Amino acid sequence: MSFLVKLDENLSRSHLHFLRALGYSADNVLDEGLSGAKDSELWRKVVEESRFLITLDLDFSDLRRFPPGTHPGILLVRPSRNSRDAVQRVLSRTIQAHPLSTLTGCLAVADDWKTRIRRPPQDP
Repeated sequence: MSFLVKLDENLSRSHLHFLRALGYSADNVLDEGLSGAKDSELWRKVVEESRFLITLDLDFSDLRRFPPGTHPGILLVRPSRNSRDAVQRVLSRTIQAHPLSTLTGCLAVADDWKTRIRRPPQDP
């Protein structure tokens, strides 16, 4: 079974097709009628489906609300420019360095040059 991914509404169809071409089982909130939904509703759906969330929404970077290890994983994409191509470059760079399955349970923040990863706490 392929790795399950959900794209937030701020990512385009081309990003969806890119992920599917890489073998990810990707869907997006637009196709599910969740466009404009509150973050809490989107989050409930993400957790219910055990899908890794890819978003540009800074609200999902709050470690107090979304502590690593309590969810399927979040990739916050932060390109220097908010264009489809800039997001695509960050996604491509990030996935090449860190396949999404290696980010399960993590909060990862990726920009044009690096990816910062907050991993779940290790058991003692």
